Amino acid sequence: MSAGIDLENVCCDFGTFRAVDNANVSIRPGEFFSFLGPSGCGKTTILRMVSGFIEPTEGTIRIGGKDVKGTRPNQRPTALIFQNLALFPLMPIWENIAFGLEVRGVDKATRRRKAEELLKLVDLPGAADKMVSQLSGGQKQRVAIARALAVEPQVMLLDEPLSALDLKLRQHMRAELRAIQKRTGVTFIYITHDQGEALAMSDRVGVMSQGRIQQIADPKDIYNNPVNGFVASFVGENNIFTGTVGAVSNGMAAFETPEGSFRARIAPEAQGKPVKLYVRPEHTLLSDRAGENSIPVTVTEVAFEGAFISVHARTEKGMILSAEIRNDGLATVPELGTRLHASFDPARAALLPDANVRS
Repeated sequence: MSAGIDLENVCCDFGTFRAVDNANVSIRPGEFFSFLGPSGCGKTTILRMVSGFIEPTEGTIRIGGKDVKGTRPNQRPTALIFQNLALFPLMPIWENIAFGLEVRGVDKATRRRKAEELLKLVDLPGAADKMVSQLSGGQKQRVAIARALAVEPQVMLLDEPLSALDLKLRQHMRAELRAIQKRTGVTFIYITHDQGEALAMSDRVGVMSQGRIQQIADPKDIYNNPVNGFVASFVGENNIFTGTVGAVSNGMAAFETPEGSFRARIAPEAQGKPVKLYVRPEHTLLSDRAGENSIPVTVTEVAFEGAFISVHARTEKGMILSAEIRNDGLATVPELGTRLHASFDPARAALLPDANVRS
């Protein structure tokens, strides 16, 4: 059983500092929802307000349609997994998992049976009598999830639980977490500063900056159609041009920059605002021919990064552009000092305003 969460005009102040500013979001029952943003943007504060450890200064939080103002953390249908996991080192694994059931007065035989069922669910059968010190980092993560699931929460709250793991294990645990969430159907709210985690696991992502939610959308839309420069820059890399907007027609605009004149997409809500031009490196092409939206460049750096090759090139006015070439065995990798043209499709470039910040 899962529950939806609604935040309506939620604010949280610490003295004169506003950590969360007018947050509005509806998280659907059974959804995997991630809050993504840099340290200090307010995402953990939102998690702690949902869990009941902090009360909002303003606004309303509803879990399963019920206003939870004044409801203590242990009375909410939520379970929180901390960054440090907080497992008990002197208890065997099954007792760690069943601890919440013991607090609720469940008998030992039932606790043991429930713990073994959950160990199977998180793919750790046979680990019931092991100690925490005998487990790997990824196994400890699974035990923490099983312990949280033991009390049958409707909402699981995860505060950067993979941040201490190495890259390979983190990537493996992403898939594990997603699979567990799908098997249980519990609503997951996940906090992270890692865009890869958020994009790979989530049904939807809320990108935050300076206490404000900048955009809520599915991962593809967040990456391909960012609403402002902060989202575009935080989720992925970009070549960024400054300049002024010229003629606008059918969602496309001319853009005059020190590097030349270009065409790019512009959203109706961006028109009339100061904007910059954002082009992702994977959409920046290098060739020996000039074309639309092209700039003469000289290759200054070539870096092999496995699945792709990163090429940096300097324009005649000194701007450094990045381009990515897929390592598919067919691509031609330019030599240092090669003079080429960097170009991009107008439909793959976006004119975006700056982040939505407090006035």
